Amino acid sequence: MPMQIGLDELLTMLVSRVEDMTLDSENQKSRFNIMFRMLYKKGLFDEKDAVDAIREENRILLELGMIKAMPDDKTIKAAADNLMLWIKGDAKEIKHSMEELQKRLQEAAEKQRAPKIDVAPAGVLNELDRLGGSNSGKKLIL
Repeated sequence: MPMQIGLDELLTMLVSRVEDMTLDSENQKSRFNIMFRMLYKKGLFDEKDAVDAIREENRILLELGMIKAMPDDKTIKAAADNLMLWIKGDAKEIKHSMEELQKRLQEAAEKQRAPKIDVAPAGVLNELDRLGGSNSGKKLIL
């Protein structure tokens, strides 16, 4: 006989699983950060190695068809710089970087909310006026 389960029980199980996966992900990130900090402090890699590794990763992703184009050198360098901030543990610079990102995101969101004015070509307006009837001289504004 098939087992029946309520929707609330199913949702509870799914939310619990997502929470477990989130905790596991955060735990893995912490472990990787700790390991990379140890390796960096021992002098086993530097900023150039980070740039080279990111470039190699993107080359592989490109060959596998997972990305459409190779990022430019500026983008790769920015990603390496960001990675190195975490590895070096430069909390002040990380905080500054996060504030700058938040500022850019807010500016982009404000641009999205700005009212837009679309202007139709004269031919389209004339056609709309013609279809609109005998109100000659009036232009349709939406």
